[in-house]
Amino acid sequence: MNPIVLFSIVFVVFLLLGIRVVFEYKRALKFRFGKYVKTLQPGFRWIIPVVETIQVVDIRVITINIVSQEVMTEDNVPCSIDGVVFFKINDPEKAVLEVEEYKFAISQLAQAALRDVCGKVELDTILSKREEMGKNIKAIVEIETKEWGIDINDVKIKDIQLPENMRRMMANQAEAERSRRARIILAEAEEQAANKLYEAGKIIDESPSAIKLRLYQTLSNIAAEKNSTILFPFPEEVLPRRRRKDKD
Repeated sequence: MNPIVLFSIVFVVFLLLGIRVVFEYKRALKFRFGKYVKTLQPGFRWIIPVVETIQVVDIRVITINIVSQEVMTEDNVPCSIDGVVFFKINDPEKAVLEVEEYKFAISQLAQAALRDVCGKVELDTILSKREEMGKNIKAIVEIETKEWGIDINDVKIKDIQLPENMRRMMANQAEAERSRRARIILAEAEEQAANKLYEAGKIIDESPSAIKLRLYQTLSNIAAEKNSTILFPFPEEVLPRRRRKDKD
């Protein structure tokens, strides 16, 4: 084979082996003989094969789960708590050069922070103030990650698993609370109804015509049942009524 053709083929292959494409949401750290050179921006890039290598870092928001942790709360209630961490790499160079496997490191930090924060409060606080617990965990984790060029966007507590006996006790407590509220509402309704009946009685007592109208309304309601028979053992005029004094 012609040496020029052979050299041309080898040269073309050499060029092709060095072609790299960096996506917009990624950054590539270039190393030459193992030494960091620079960070490649998105687009078509070329490196020297064999001599140079790259390590790609995703700069989008990344989500990792916090493995369920067994926590003993301040009021001595055992529970299992898990969550999720949202973070973003702002400095790819630090994220690669300052820490080995930054995802694993953040996961371990978040687990330790979760046990520390939830172990210092009572169970009711964890259940009612999840957002506040997440912010406290975030504050602890981001102290370390700032040195790695990583920002913690948010930490959320996803699920809290309680012992079976504790769930039953909480269900009984909630049921008792609903029963108490129902009784209070019923008592308030009875009080309001009694007041209205008292006011209606006073009005009827002051007006003889109101007694007649009420009587007719009652008869109308009874007559709605076709199998009913109404008997009057005494005339209507003998019904008690309030006497009015003759005006001078």
